[in-house]
Amino acid sequence: MEVIQGYSYHIKNEFFDLINDKFLMSNKENENYRPHFLAIQDSKNKDLYWMIPISSQVEKYKKIIEKKMERYGKCNTIIIGKFAGKENAFLIQNAFPIISKYLDHVHKIENKPIMVHSKLERTLIVNLREVLAMYGQGIHLIFPDIIAIRKKMEDELKK
Repeated sequence: MEVIQGYSYHIKNEFFDLINDKFLMSNKENENYRPHFLAIQDSKNKDLYWMIPISSQVEKYKKIIEKKMERYGKCNTIIIGKFAGKENAFLIQNAFPIISKYLDHVHKIENKPIMVHSKLERTLIVNLREVLAMYGQGIHLIFPDIIAIRKKMEDELKK
């Protein structure tokens, strides 16, 4: 499957079975594909994509952002932005790397793939890179074990 940065995708169940990380957001909810994930290409390995979960529970995440702003003066782990005409929460705190083999299909509305606006995409890329840099310095703002997931994905690419 061709993966295009800025589009959102649904992920195959086999990825979640392989990774088995309790901090990954569950793939299905009432037999619907939920959530869908925004794809951002890795800056070092073009075959890896960072998947950022997209949530419609905006009010829930606005409260979390507010608490983080009060405590730290900043929140770069949750970004609120418009997607498919509605406000959504982009959960960088739940991001993880993946390879295209585990993507099931692009998210569509009325049979059209939905792309994030370029300004929001830039904001998400900047914040993702900042959070990943902090992770590399031992400040773990991302819940899943992204080191172990990345290793499994890179091992898959070598096969």
